[in-house]
Amino acid sequence: MRRLRKPFLGVLCGVVALLAGLVPATTAQAAVPDRWGFAFVDVFSGVPNLAHQAGSWSSGSNVTVSAGSTGQVKVVFPTIAARGGVAHVTAVSPNAEWCQLQNWGPSGADEVAVVQCYKYGGAPVFTPFTIVYETSSGTLPAPQALGYIHYNGGGIVTQFNSAGGVNTVTPSGTGVWGVTLPGLGSAGPEGGLQVTAVDPQQPARCKVGSWGSATSAQNVKVICHDATNRPIRTGWTLTYQRQRAITGAAVPPRFFGYVLDTNPTAAGPYAPTPAGINFNTLVPGGNTIQNFAPGRQVTFPKIGYLRDHVQVTAFGPGPEYCNIYKLWVTPPNDAIVNGVKCYNAVTLKPERSFVSYTSEK
Repeated sequence: MRRLRKPFLGVLCGVVALLAGLVPATTAQAAVPDRWGFAFVDVFSGVPNLAHQAGSWSSGSNVTVSAGSTGQVKVVFPTIAARGGVAHVTAVSPNAEWCQLQNWGPSGADEVAVVQCYKYGGAPVFTPFTIVYETSSGTLPAPQALGYIHYNGGGIVTQFNSAGGVNTVTPSGTGVWGVTLPGLGSAGPEGGLQVTAVDPQQPARCKVGSWGSATSAQNVKVICHDATNRPIRTGWTLTYQRQRAITGAAVPPRFFGYVLDTNPTAAGPYAPTPAGINFNTLVPGGNTIQNFAPGRQVTFPKIGYLRDHVQVTAFGPGPEYCNIYKLWVTPPNDAIVNGVKCYNAVTLKPERSFVSYTSEK
């Protein structure tokens, strides 16, 4: 027994470390994603809307939230604690408001994120929001692709690239960064993007400033502004998805899509082109966009199934930002986002935007 004791303890410690996430998984062991969760936070204490929360936790568990200072909400994703990963938030409000991440990370078995929301100008405010978290490892077969970065204003905190490449970030003046996602390239524009500010100290908004696709890489410019449209140095997250849900997963979910509103002044309905920026798992290139006062109505046909989730990010060189006017709906088979609203300061403005939808099914 004495001879077996040390080897046994060694094996036991290795198993415990692996279960605790202390031993990196190999590609053969890994999955894309490893853990994930999303929620629509419509209350600031207790359990938010059950029709719009799901995750890789066991059945019977729910997301819970609690309020901190004005506009600050702690979101607890049960039993999916992990190191690293990426998160995004989008305000759901009829007003010129946005939400940003302050921080996230493991707390015991749970993954906990702290979200702060603001009015334009920087006054904190409680407003509903959507939030998604995921962490991935391993690789994906082309043409599927997934990449993400968490950048803290000075360097990359964590990153993932489903082609096995190393993502890079290059600062380019105050509030501007160039991002390269090697190995995830495409011959033309293909895929979708989401960007969210991460700052525990000050109001910050981040977006996609520009996007270029090459066969070798996706090249993205991230730009960030403060509460009054001035460029700001801050942290942020970025996710690139191609034929994968914003959670990093696919099959399931069988029902997800993303689209880039390339012509925000078009009355519509119109289907953005090329097809690579208008993805729908059941109706290829079939997502449509049209005016819906106030804002834009985005329809994802045939893939609207509860429980589900939406994220929105503005796209363009200026300080504009976007949110969701009100909770989306899912009449039989369709997911309808009514509507996406974009602002310059407090004035509604047509702005290109990325919209990502996923169900859990």
